[in-house]
Amino acid sequence: MRARTALAAMTAAAILLPAATTHAAVHAAAPASGTSAPPPDSDFQKVTLNDNPGEPMDLAVLPDSRVLHTTRKGEVWLHDPRTGLNTLAARLDVYRHDEEGLQSVALSPGFGRGSKADDWVYLYYSPPLDTPIDDPATPDVNEGDAPLTGAPEDFAPFKGLIRLSRFRLTGATLDLGSEQRILDVPVDRGICCHVGGDIVFDAAGNLYLSTGDDTNPFSSDGYNPIDERADRNPAFDAQRSAGNTDDLRGKILRITVRSDGSYAIPRGNLFRPGTAGARPEIYAMGLRNPFRIELDRSTGELYVGDYSPDAREADPQRGPAGTGKWTRIRRAGNYGWPYCATARLPYVDHDFATGASGEAFDCAAPVNDSPHNTGLRELPPVVQPDVWYSYGPSEDFPGLGTGGIGPMAGPAYDYDRRDAAGRDSVAWPRSYDGVPLFYEWTRDYVKAFHRDGRIEDVLPSFVFDNPMDMEFGPDGALYVLEYGDGYFQENPEAQLARVDYIGRTGNHTPVPVAAASASAGLAPLTVSFTSAGTADADGDRLRYAWDFDADGRVDSRSPQASYTFEENGLYDATLKVTDPSGRSAATSVRIVVGNAAPVVELVRPAEGQSFSFGDVVEFEVRVTDDQPVDCARVTVDYILGHDDHGHPQTTARGCSGSIQTTEPSGHDPETDNLTGVFVAGYTDPGSADLPPLTGSDQVVLQPAR
Repeated sequence: MRARTALAAMTAAAILLPAATTHAAVHAAAPASGTSAPPPDSDFQKVTLNDNPGEPMDLAVLPDSRVLHTTRKGEVWLHDPRTGLNTLAARLDVYRHDEEGLQSVALSPGFGRGSKADDWVYLYYSPPLDTPIDDPATPDVNEGDAPLTGAPEDFAPFKGLIRLSRFRLTGATLDLGSEQRILDVPVDRGICCHVGGDIVFDAAGNLYLSTGDDTNPFSSDGYNPIDERADRNPAFDAQRSAGNTDDLRGKILRITVRSDGSYAIPRGNLFRPGTAGARPEIYAMGLRNPFRIELDRSTGELYVGDYSPDAREADPQRGPAGTGKWTRIRRAGNYGWPYCATARLPYVDHDFATGASGEAFDCAAPVNDSPHNTGLRELPPVVQPDVWYSYGPSEDFPGLGTGGIGPMAGPAYDYDRRDAAGRDSVAWPRSYDGVPLFYEWTRDYVKAFHRDGRIEDVLPSFVFDNPMDMEFGPDGALYVLEYGDGYFQENPEAQLARVDYIGRTGNHTPVPVAAASASAGLAPLTVSFTSAGTADADGDRLRYAWDFDADGRVDSRSPQASYTFEENGLYDATLKVTDPSGRSAATSVRIVVGNAAPVVELVRPAEGQSFSFGDVVEFEVRVTDDQPVDCARVTVDYILGHDDHGHPQTTARGCSGSIQTTEPSGHDPETDNLTGVFVAGYTDPGSADLPPLTGSDQVVLQPAR
């Protein structure tokens, strides 16, 4: 397999044509003359690898086909296809408020290819620091929320950072003590939104890091947040970040990491080192929320999707409707935010103090005259993206359909005939070679964007439930991380999966099912296990392998078995089934010995309760656990639900208290699909021989109409 540790992403993808000609050539019709149609969906199979992935964020496939994935609350999970086990490789202590936590994971370009000196795992995460958090002793005040107005000294305690570091993977464990800190991105904490990032490498070993604009969008009527009022929290002005040449936010950064964790600046970035008022790390600027990026190492093209603001309609006094974008980047440039949605769609200058609008911004020569700007006043011209679309049908790109706007830049497949030559190869076919994938987080689909301009459905009969990340592995299969339907917790549909091409042999991977007679109890605990329901579409005779205590050794090879757990602990009893050709899949049943998982119930507010945005909503949480309940460990997140996604607004702590809901400007609760989502969580302290266990509950409130 040729080296391809490319990471996939949660952004948009599209056509590989020059921006000036793309809109004229895009269509979603039959294959062009001389090209082959994609194989039918029946030639593919989706195999679940981990159906308890936490709140999944990002994945990376190792050269031996093991898979790392991260969760927002700080976990790094490792899937081992040899055993079918999913084990915790690390747990980082992270700051969590609105969208912060553990974000992305990536592998060094030479990982597993000879030199241990290059076997690094990169993480992008929010260290706790001394940032204020809510004090449960004051239920009517949330000390973790940054003030919306005030003076600089009021905002100072909420100055934080998101850190890019790398760690050694030793066996199945990430060595947190091996951390090399590479780069800190300063951010404003205690207020929403857009702090995620993604990490990819090019063929020369340069690292690319995408960063969000770290700006609150909910008081800008769904248009560009450029609030310059002196007493306003600077987090309402994206000119201080995405539009600021002296700031690392709302950018794609490009650096070369040295052996000691320091970094150099490669040639070709947007600003030369030494340029006054400009950070040399910047490769692309003017981005709102490039949550996922991807890079084709064979061509050097960087694929970027940028998320959209929420205005449903254009307003001549403010600017265009919400516009999602995808582009391929070959050279450094400015992509316009917050002055232009695209080079052809400028926003209008707006005075938030008076409510008056001025002239449209000049996308050919944008000027940043915000008092929050610390960089250059005159900015580079705005580059037109390759694809742009809004909520309704796109005249230029009709193949994208309609719905929400959640563009995700996916990977370009690197076909290798050596991978496809194996008798049981799962490598995707040549028809996808060099074709970047585009996946839509809100529309639950995957598309292929061909160089001749075609937009082609990819496996339209398959379920891609809020796809969070995807990447082609060393076996040529597509690995997918799905978030599922829900908000900032582990959702029932969330999973890590692999999509195999089986068209060469028609041989399916078996589908395992496992069940246990008990899921919890005191040691010694004897549990009976059954594989009833396990199936194989080809009717093959299957081999069974149970690993009850997750030690990597087979405990039973019978379809049904029993096991006695002698020690306290949390066990994922795993069943792996294998057909005669060697194709296998695994599933697990969680057994808790010596400790019960806490049961969390949101007593108040109630599911479906009516409220108005801006209300103070009181909450009460009931936790039942076999250990003493510490109300200081209870968290309640308030999330603004919009269509099928959400924006976390604040986190409160305690078994009771109140939350001030936000008023999302630019949205009409009468017509827009808005909700107020409350998620309560509790993690018990565990003990010397027991890991902490977590429970959660969610209610959705409906706005009064």
